[in-house]
Amino acid sequence: MNSPSAHADTFARDRLPPPEQQPDFLLEGFDYPARLNAAVELCDRLVEQGHGERVALVGNGRSRTYRELVEWTNRLAHALVEELGVRPGHRVLIRSANNPALVACWLAATKAGAVVINTMPMLRAGELARIVDKAQVSLALCDSRLLEELEPCAADSDVLKRVVAFDGSANHDAELDRLALDKSASFTAVPTAADDVALLGFTSGTTGKPKATVHYHRDLLIIADGYAREVLRVTPDDVFVGSPPLAFTFGLGGLAIFPLRFGATAVLLEHATPPNMMAIIREHRATVVLTAPTAYRAMLSHLEEGPPLDSLRVAVSAGETLPPPIYHDWIRSTGTPILDGIGATEMLHIFISNRLDDHRPGCTGRPVTGYQAKVVDEAMRELPRGEVGRLAVRGPTGCRYLADPRQRNYVRDGWNITGDAFTQDDEGYFHFAARSDDMIVSAGYNIAGPEVEAALLAHESVQECAVIGAPNGERGQIVEAFVVLSPGVEPDEDCAHRLQEFVKQTIAPYKYPRSIRFVEALPKTATGKIQRFRLRQEHYPDP
Repeated sequence: MNSPSAHADTFARDRLPPPEQQPDFLLEGFDYPARLNAAVELCDRLVEQGHGERVALVGNGRSRTYRELVEWTNRLAHALVEELGVRPGHRVLIRSANNPALVACWLAATKAGAVVINTMPMLRAGELARIVDKAQVSLALCDSRLLEELEPCAADSDVLKRVVAFDGSANHDAELDRLALDKSASFTAVPTAADDVALLGFTSGTTGKPKATVHYHRDLLIIADGYAREVLRVTPDDVFVGSPPLAFTFGLGGLAIFPLRFGATAVLLEHATPPNMMAIIREHRATVVLTAPTAYRAMLSHLEEGPPLDSLRVAVSAGETLPPPIYHDWIRSTGTPILDGIGATEMLHIFISNRLDDHRPGCTGRPVTGYQAKVVDEAMRELPRGEVGRLAVRGPTGCRYLADPRQRNYVRDGWNITGDAFTQDDEGYFHFAARSDDMIVSAGYNIAGPEVEAALLAHESVQECAVIGAPNGERGQIVEAFVVLSPGVEPDEDCAHRLQEFVKQTIAPYKYPRSIRFVEALPKTATGKIQRFRLRQEHYPDP
């Protein structure tokens, strides 16, 4: 049963799944007051704790202390309420690349009691329109450099009434900035309930109708007080850098919530290419980096071009399973632990992870404190250790889709079914097999595409690869690999044969790729996640 809401507009709460369709929430150990505003806890509270003069955010050539961040967000909150009419529960869309102004707008809207939707700068007008309609967004805040797609979306919308620009560069001279300029640096945040909706996270990498995942104020703190505290062991001396967009919950957690919860520093990059991240790590002596395995592989290829990355104490890998060759190469080359983990937009962040003192290749780890996980069959029966099945998880966060019948597919018997195929070993560690739709059935054999990818990546000729199941009349499916070769390697039949023989010597021979296609690049999301479904769609469209 939810607490009394502080929202005047109860749109989001009214569209929560019915209680019987929600997962079990295991909240023991996560005790928060009934009234809780996450932005206050991630901003004002740090000043009260003595971190006011510490640097909170760095980006676009400028830094902001926690005290400056409080004053900045308070002025913005006044502008949102007094000039733009934001009321508790209103949905506010924010469109921006990763920069301090995006974080400030998110915190300000959260202080004002709004429900925030952070969106990717690469989304087109049609994609934005689907989000606006789904969440009934009436106000959008947009970096002045990214108005091109949002303005036509607003022009065609019966819902989105106003688009207000802010300056995401260091100048801060756009409409919202001017509205906030003379406002008071003090603001009394809306006393939202701990279970009031704070954030709608739209799922990434999907096609068709978008799904909005609902997250409460308490959820934003849980992922910091759980994963970030236990696994990353964050302290005020940490400096975070990474590539995931703040529009994704992986990025919002790792590059905003985690550092701000503990008085640390986030260095934000609008263009987080591997070389840019390496430069920022060296310049700002970053201690925590978050990105995808493909980016770590690219960083490894450039390590000798500059000083060592000796300030790092931990690297976080997510978005894709971490192939053992990258795990070994990273640790050997940098001396820094690289921690694989798995999270989901529905769960808000990582819920199974390796640890600083307990990590190993080809292993996703154990559940983060507060979470439980098991491997089950289609009937939700737990499978014996070592058998591949569906991952089921529950804990203090979980799936709540906004008015979406697909809720029934994600939650079964109180457990979240993530869509991943896993095994659990006799010691209790979880091992990723594949996304459920990336399992390949060939001549009766179940083959996990990522296992074949890991074998290929161990060959020096392979820079990147993606494996899918290709239709085959004789075997049902065959393993097909799309390979980006290392510089100087010829993409010929001899190369394909060498790679096939190498895989046969590395893993069970029946898993080898019977088809290899050499390509210049692989389709990826903005976080570096390989989009295998696009390879399937392009090469094997449905008849």
